[in-house]
Amino acid sequence: MVNLDDLYSGRILELAANIPRTERLDDPDVTARAYSKLCGSRVTIDLNMADGIVTDYGQEVKACLLGQSSAAIMGKLIVGSTPDELRDVGRKMREMLKENGPPPTGKWSDLALLEPVRDYKARHASTLLVFDAVEDALIQIESRHEAAAAPA
Repeated sequence: MVNLDDLYSGRILELAANIPRTERLDDPDVTARAYSKLCGSRVTIDLNMADGIVTDYGQEVKACLLGQSSAAIMGKLIVGSTPDELRDVGRKMREMLKENGPPPTGKWSDLALLEPVRDYKARHASTLLVFDAVEDALIQIESRHEAAAAPA
């Protein structure tokens, strides 16, 4: 089992202290929220997309250090991402924490810092909150596109 000092490393503390994109968007395409009943952490995100790419993002994070760290990485990397990429990184995070899978790689490799969380099941929900909110936002956007494309 991982030592709590390893879990709350200097890099995790640094990420949580410097969360990017903490301003909510004035006119988002969609807003999504995620809440952890276990710890009370919550994340609200605003998302804009154009031509299948995230063009702007804002977030309000009221979460523990681990939830803040996940949100910091998301805020740093989400603009320019596609829905498929975002779903893939969310899936990889769940596999990493719940199934001992490998951490995300490539531009999302900073998420490997959260790998020690796998040993603390009570921390999984808050660590995954931002991914839950982003995936909810993607579902909302796709539902709107499908409704707009449906014959009247």
